[in-house]
Amino acid sequence: MPLSDLIPTLQLSIGPAILISGVGLILLSMTNRFGRVIDRSRLMTRDLREASHEERPRILEQLRILSRRARQIRAGIACGAFSALLAALMIVSLFVGALMRLEIGAVIVGLFLFCVAMLIGSLLCFIAEINASLKALWLEIPAEGQRDQA
Repeated sequence: MPLSDLIPTLQLSIGPAILISGVGLILLSMTNRFGRVIDRSRLMTRDLREASHEERPRILEQLRILSRRARQIRAGIACGAFSALLAALMIVSLFVGALMRLEIGAVIVGLFLFCVAMLIGSLLCFIAEINASLKALWLEIPAEGQRDQA
């Protein structure tokens, strides 16, 4: 394959490569949040063992929220990783299609749409987790402060 035929394929592969980079940054943020949730859960579990009868319901509610947050982040990480994987498959498909002169436009479009759908899913999980973290914060604020936040 002459270089002049390869250049358009290289140009087409830049978009998915940038997408992988962006998804990687989102995944970095999510894994940091995931680690924070896990660390906080361990501390709250230790606090639960030492808590008085009056403190236990509040700590248990915090642990329920942390558990939900961990599941949301895990789902977001899975969607984001799958999005990056699909973008990588799109790049490979572009090169294989160009090298073998295959008409794989429909495959590329399908990979791209599924890749973006997974990215959207990842971002929705991220937003849901951030909202759940605010719910945990509001449990710590006295009732007067909650009315101000609403």
